[in-house]
Amino acid sequence: MTDQSTWGFETQQIHAGQQPDPTTGSRALPIHQTSSFVFEDTTQAANRFALAELGPIYTRITNPTQAVAEERIAALEGGTAALLLSSGQAASTFAVLNIANAGDHIVSSSSIYGGTYNLFKYTLAKLGVEVTFVEDQDDPAAWQRAVRPNTKLFFAESIANPRSNVLDIRTVADVAHENHVPLIIDNTVASPYLVRPLEHGADIVLHSATKFLGGHGTTLGGVIVDGGTFPWSQHADTFPGLTEPDPSYNGVSYTGAVGDGIAYIIKARVQLLRDLGSSIAPLSAWLLLQGIETLSLRIERHVQNAQEVAEWLDSHEDVATVYYSGLPSSPWYAAANRYAPKGVGAVLAFELKGGVDAGRAVVENVELFSHVANIGDVRSLIIHPASTTHSQLTPEQQLTAGVTPGLVRLSVGLEHIDDIKADLEQGFAAARAVVAAAANA
Repeated sequence: MTDQSTWGFETQQIHAGQQPDPTTGSRALPIHQTSSFVFEDTTQAANRFALAELGPIYTRITNPTQAVAEERIAALEGGTAALLLSSGQAASTFAVLNIANAGDHIVSSSSIYGGTYNLFKYTLAKLGVEVTFVEDQDDPAAWQRAVRPNTKLFFAESIANPRSNVLDIRTVADVAHENHVPLIIDNTVASPYLVRPLEHGADIVLHSATKFLGGHGTTLGGVIVDGGTFPWSQHADTFPGLTEPDPSYNGVSYTGAVGDGIAYIIKARVQLLRDLGSSIAPLSAWLLLQGIETLSLRIERHVQNAQEVAEWLDSHEDVATVYYSGLPSSPWYAAANRYAPKGVGAVLAFELKGGVDAGRAVVENVELFSHVANIGDVRSLIIHPASTTHSQLTPEQQLTAGVTPGLVRLSVGLEHIDDIKADLEQGFAAARAVVAAAANA
């Protein structure tokens, strides 16, 4: 049988993790819409519950349709195993709680999605997990200063939303590993087609699969991918939940049962997912796979359109600043060339010379761009982050996340580039009218 790991990205996104259905011969993946699975005998049932045999038990924990999506995403990221969940927010939550308990501490970049910031600062605090935010993620010394004896992980985004700042993954990973903790990367904006963080030293990758992996704005999902390289068993005192017997699972040690390579994902599956139940529906897993099959093609067009829009905005007389690391003027241009040579994705942001009122006028007067709280759709999307996606943050917290009052964020879609520009120009005309009216008032 062909070693699927030798296939190119484009081949893996279509075939990895799947063979024709052995019962019916179906070439397309069946949707296994079932709650549970029949065991052959009591021995098989016992082995599956004891992790001696990895197979389906109950759809809350795993399902054959879900399993194909997990194997495919793990292959695309270059990881050993993956866990598909009900949303990207569930993936962020599980990724942290799998190794951080009450009384523990984590270190995170402040330049992250607003929902993740809220999760870390407020909800995790209620659970006894404290977070230190690094305001300058480009400064390795800032990461080191944030470390405490009870620190369990570093967290950052490969390409941050909304300012398109590119993380120096290797440098931050080195600081994390010097302190014997893993680096977790949210790779949602980049997708594995543009950036594969595990190749640069990251240990765990997660996505809101709702975004570019699915690509059509129809299906919620999240995924965590284990790189399989972090030596959990060498740091048993720091990560007892992975290395010591779990009394809630027949006293199993996850590293002892399955090894360091997949212990993290197995624990997240049979402990956290079992107890918290953030399961993805088989149909949702199947729908996400339809998007993944065309990931490289979509991302290529996303990048082509976004780069042209960014360059056009950069020279536009109404625009004060453009935030897109694919531009030579970006402070992260060198990092973009190093980590994302095929492009930095479809998310960019800009500020108009007319300020907040002008920015709002643009959002309210475009037609092709949809005013929604999402990114990664085949359709072009627009939003004002300060009043929406980052509105729960204080003005100071918004600034540390890269969100200024007048910032407008775009997720550039796959429409014809001339239509995208014309639609934005229509919004700019409305913004000029608003500014002129205010000046004459």
